[in-house]
Amino acid sequence: MYKLLKTCGRAKRGEFHTPHGVIQTPVFMNVGTLAAIKGALSTEDLEQIKCQVELSNTYHLHLRPGDKIVKQLGGLHKFMVWDRPILTDSGGFQVFSLTSLRKITEEGVHFSSHIDGRKIFMGPEESMQIQSNLASTIAMAFDECIGIPAERPYVEASVERTTRWLERCKKEMTRLNSLEDTINKKQMLFGINQGAIYADIRIEHAKRISELDLDGYAVGGLAVGETHAEMYHILEEVVPFLPQKKPTYLMGVGTPENILESVERGIDFFDCVLPARNGRHAHVYTNAGKLNLLNAKFELDETPIDATCDCPVCRRYTKAYIRHLFKAKEMLAMRLCVMHNLYFFNTMMEEIRLALDENRFPEYKKAKLEGFSASQRQIIP
Repeated sequence: MYKLLKTCGRAKRGEFHTPHGVIQTPVFMNVGTLAAIKGALSTEDLEQIKCQVELSNTYHLHLRPGDKIVKQLGGLHKFMVWDRPILTDSGGFQVFSLTSLRKITEEGVHFSSHIDGRKIFMGPEESMQIQSNLASTIAMAFDECIGIPAERPYVEASVERTTRWLERCKKEMTRLNSLEDTINKKQMLFGINQGAIYADIRIEHAKRISELDLDGYAVGGLAVGETHAEMYHILEEVVPFLPQKKPTYLMGVGTPENILESVERGIDFFDCVLPARNGRHAHVYTNAGKLNLLNAKFELDETPIDATCDCPVCRRYTKAYIRHLFKAKEMLAMRLCVMHNLYFFNTMMEEIRLALDENRFPEYKKAKLEGFSASQRQIIP
């Protein structure tokens, strides 16, 4: 159940009550593709860096170790020793990124594993069954993520099929949640809005899926080739047609700037691989912009990554030491930077929630963006 605590323009401050605890929104979900954050972060680390929701990947866990094995081991929460909420994506994005390895039909998608080439079929029912086996808190509906640019006739046909798939997902989840051997009988379902950058298609799709009264709604198919301006425009157009009293999730986004702009447009949930991926390559986020710790100027720098940050890394380690670890190819370098970056994102969401609570989000957003120098903001990917 989603409780809307207050609004500031279109920005929302809420609480989402789930079988695995209450999620304070807006929230950034930390991406652990294979039930682990890339960069050697443990479950204990996630607790320490303020992670509220961990996100795992249905497609990858289906292939390794196998969702049926995870079920035999008690589900994802027990498997990775994590008692807070977990969201699993549907596998749709990964399947549809395998352009040369898949074939789409009304029933679902036939594709080849990127690991060993074996033939696999996944449709709405299969995706729900896999996610039920994983026993995540929130399951995502199986949809087609459309690349941009895309021709309008294709988008229209794809969105129609995605709607039919969503209805099948809802029916199958209802069945699975009623079975005696289902681990999480209160698993929640989020539908996904699609339509590329055609606002009218997006709006019509939003209206249709809203009628299904799901637990939450995502805006998918963005951050896949369009400009930031196009993404913001689509959010401005479509979010008002999604239920305000349900959580709204912008999939695969994004940078600190993207998040601030999207919160202003009514988004509650975010996820992105950037903090962890950038951290593994020595790129770290600070309140003054993004830094590359491999730069020679940090060789003798005895200050923390960000003097204003209270993360476990900044409380103890220097830029010079972390740079040395990267140069020496020590795994600890990646671990420290990923930990800092995720703490930075989780803390920013905490600040956003407080600003909304105190009715000062516009001022907070302005000050936060101004904190990044113009040159630094240009290099945030």
